[in-house]
Amino acid sequence: MDVVVTGRHCELSERFRDHVADKLGRLEKHDHRIMRVQVEVENERNPRQADRAVRIELTAYSKGPVIRAEAAAVDKMGALDLAVDKMAAQMRRANDRKVRAYRSRPSTGELPTMTEPETTDDDAVPQRTVASMTVTGDGPPVVREKVHAARPMTLDQALYEMELVGHDFYLFVDQESRRPAVVYRRRGYDYGVIALDMNGTS
Repeated sequence: MDVVVTGRHCELSERFRDHVADKLGRLEKHDHRIMRVQVEVENERNPRQADRAVRIELTAYSKGPVIRAEAAAVDKMGALDLAVDKMAAQMRRANDRKVRAYRSRPSTGELPTMTEPETTDDDAVPQRTVASMTVTGDGPPVVREKVHAARPMTLDQALYEMELVGHDFYLFVDQESRRPAVVYRRRGYDYGVIALDMNGTS
């Protein structure tokens, strides 16, 4: 497992880097597929944030979903311990989850059908159909349409799917409300959810 340690607004000693590598090496017992862990250490310049003077972000890349954890403390060692504990807890939860049938959703994978340009005479502007739009002239450079079969799922399942595909958002149908919804990653690795009211009321 490769460990890449970078510092922002701070100097990192070789001793600390070795300690980080040793500490992160223990995560392999939770996920042996880890290939690389990116570690970012940042000093908080605001003196009012003394209790959060050091912030550490961990990003683990493996053959499975990307796992991230973040923590802040008064010093580097404390922040590192908190961040590693958070990441270990996430890995344990991921190992406890069982692969469900909803993961194997078929995708058409087909490109949109494009019709030949329609012209009435030599001076007419050509038109064509791309996806569900009628495009006049050059139109948009790239339009792609994908249709996926969807099963209603819980928010926890949607978060797991988002981590699985490695995107910052995931579109799903909420199992409880039956509404289309999007879960997305916010700054600091917390999450937000946007849902659509199909009845037009809020």
